[in-house]
Amino acid sequence: MSAPPVLVRRVNERMIHSIKKNLISTHNPMSTPSTVKPIPEGMHTVTPHLVCAGGVAAIEFYKKAFGAVQKSCLLSPDGKVMNAQIQIGDSVVMLHDESPQWGALGPIALGGTPVTIHLYVPDADATAATAVAAGATVKLPVQDMFWGDRYGVFLDPFGHQWSIATHIRDLTHEEIIEAAKTACGGDGE
Repeated sequence: MSAPPVLVRRVNERMIHSIKKNLISTHNPMSTPSTVKPIPEGMHTVTPHLVCAGGVAAIEFYKKAFGAVQKSCLLSPDGKVMNAQIQIGDSVVMLHDESPQWGALGPIALGGTPVTIHLYVPDADATAATAVAAGATVKLPVQDMFWGDRYGVFLDPFGHQWSIATHIRDLTHEEIIEAAKTACGGDGE
């Protein structure tokens, strides 16, 4: 004879509650849901996560080009980057090697990227020169832009596009609209 459906439901609910409770308490005995930070220390709400064909070489490029500091790197047995964190300025960038079996392909394999990673620096010209010396390609030379930045666009050897900028003038929205009319033609809105 089988148990009544109400009893089965109560037993299942208790089991689920117990499992959830044990998962929370045994996952990390030093932390409870109220002490775990939902955004880890040192991380921002948005963090780029790059896929690179040649993760170890990418880390070295970012060190040379942008002064990145390697925070962590987990390598697979065959030497591929499974996950790495580098810090550029006050921001963390994650990266890993391509994994075609998981559908993780870098921009070169995909034929380009629609994404630009924007990098604010104290001296756009110096950072651009360092990036080019490290192997980046100039797409748009650094120049003064109508919105108040000295700005240029570069492609790294792994196919990721970076804009490098230094803010040089504070402008109101209205001043930017007027400057856009001059720079781009049209009404700028």
